Amino acid sequence: MVYSDASLQKQNQESAMKFDVAIVGSGLAGLSVALHLAQTRKVAIISKRELLDGASNWAQGGIAAVLDSGDSHDQHIADTLVAGAGLCDEAATRYIVEHGREAIEWLIEQGVPFTRDETAELGFHLTREGGHSQRRIIHAADATGHAVQVTLEQKVRAHPNITLFEHHCAIDVITSDKLQPDGVHAGPALVGQPRCYGLYVQDEKSGKVQTFEAEHTVLATGGAGKVYLYTTNPDTATGDGIAMAWRAGCRVSNMEFIQFHPTCLYHPFAKSFLITEAVRGEGGLLKLPPEAGTAAGTRFMPAHDDRGELAPRDVVARAIDFEMKKRGVDYVHLDITHKSPEFIKEHFPTIYARCLELGIDITKEAIPVVPAVHFTCGGVVTDLAGRTDIPGLYAVGETAYTGLHGANRLASNSLLECLVVGRACAHQIAAAPSVDLPALPAWDESRVTNADEEVVIAHNWDELRRFMWNYVGIVRTTKRLERAQHRIKLLKEEIDEYYRNFRVTNDLLELRNLVEVAHLIVRSALSRHESRGLHFSRDYPDTLPKALPSVLTPRRR
Repeated sequence: MVYSDASLQKQNQESAMKFDVAIVGSGLAGLSVALHLAQTRKVAIISKRELLDGASNWAQGGIAAVLDSGDSHDQHIADTLVAGAGLCDEAATRYIVEHGREAIEWLIEQGVPFTRDETAELGFHLTREGGHSQRRIIHAADATGHAVQVTLEQKVRAHPNITLFEHHCAIDVITSDKLQPDGVHAGPALVGQPRCYGLYVQDEKSGKVQTFEAEHTVLATGGAGKVYLYTTNPDTATGDGIAMAWRAGCRVSNMEFIQFHPTCLYHPFAKSFLITEAVRGEGGLLKLPPEAGTAAGTRFMPAHDDRGELAPRDVVARAIDFEMKKRGVDYVHLDITHKSPEFIKEHFPTIYARCLELGIDITKEAIPVVPAVHFTCGGVVTDLAGRTDIPGLYAVGETAYTGLHGANRLASNSLLECLVVGRACAHQIAAAPSVDLPALPAWDESRVTNADEEVVIAHNWDELRRFMWNYVGIVRTTKRLERAQHRIKLLKEEIDEYYRNFRVTNDLLELRNLVEVAHLIVRSALSRHESRGLHFSRDYPDTLPKALPSVLTPRRR
């Protein structure tokens, strides 16, 4: 952390942004926390891009919850535990599942236009996805995330107690144990257990770094999909919250479990376009493409798992990876042409329209698909109210590790977790006693811009994502992980040197966070001497009798 001199600190005290709650991230988790708090608290939402540029807005399938009398909490919990390969925290799973219906009802109250079905008990259509034993996915056609985010965005923009900071990039949280620059004691209020008092944030347009003072800071920055070359995630998914929490002194857990979505559209002009799980849930079949020769058109999933296309994502992704390598093909086909054109257009209008733009009529042709990184199952260790190891600092959504997802996330449980834990986090903050905030140091704005910086950052970014894809992918070996670890060490040293000596930029900040997260993924993967869920090692192909999370604890700096 770099601090300015006393005169700049005095200037900062006069110009610092002051809020009751500062939320980093504008996905479903962040917006949920904000809306539940805004009646009684002054809230800031800090977003790297526009409010709708996060992963929540891209979510197609829906939200899993028990909404029908033919379903039960126990069945939803059992499905989650099976998908999680023994690593789900059962108490956390039960809590989140049992609070699912009230979370959905809250969204309905906000005006989210879920797809209707007047014959259903709740009046909304429920679909089924891989790993689920029942139809329990409530959705808005095949663009659920967008429907939810647009609805909540309107509420957030209209609320007088919420201030939006779009195109602002968080740098680091400010903790009391680091508020003693140049050996000067920071005062009696800062003695004892470290506490979070806010964060540094760069305004992308002006380049100026602002100090946000807040009694409570919530990290809701999403996952880290951009650490890999191919991902369904948006460009904002650079692991910022995980990296910031780790640097601040928080534990992280289960970072080796990176979920590869089995079906990302394979097309030279399609970037990160997901083909929702619901296509398989509604009968879509995985088949070998024409390039597979005599095996072309063969349905292959039954040979890998009795559940076929409805097996959990880790199973389907590994099966596709296996078939692609075995047959020497670059993709496989997802075929739903046996359904009527009317059915396909009604249930998957977004996918139909996007594929048609690219010359693929999915009512007549199979969809070319490949696995791509989709979800970060691990994250910052929190309780069920989002509290981290540091008082005043919270993490919710994909940034956090609550224990729900275990070694593999069950489809459509992610948005559910955002809603349930987001609400609990807001209630925890609302009930917390007021805290006196100390004066916080200003950021050092005296550092210069390096003309060569952009080229080096672009090169390092590309190198990192390529070797993570090649060495830390769906199937892993110890040797490949060690190679990745060595390269990460060199990159980290280079990036840290730039960070210490030159003016920060958005690209530098994101790369710094990606390298930190890559380090955590590889370190966690090397520590797991078994294959479980999303982590498959050729050197340790068996699953150990006892399932244990991998928990990393940072050294105090």
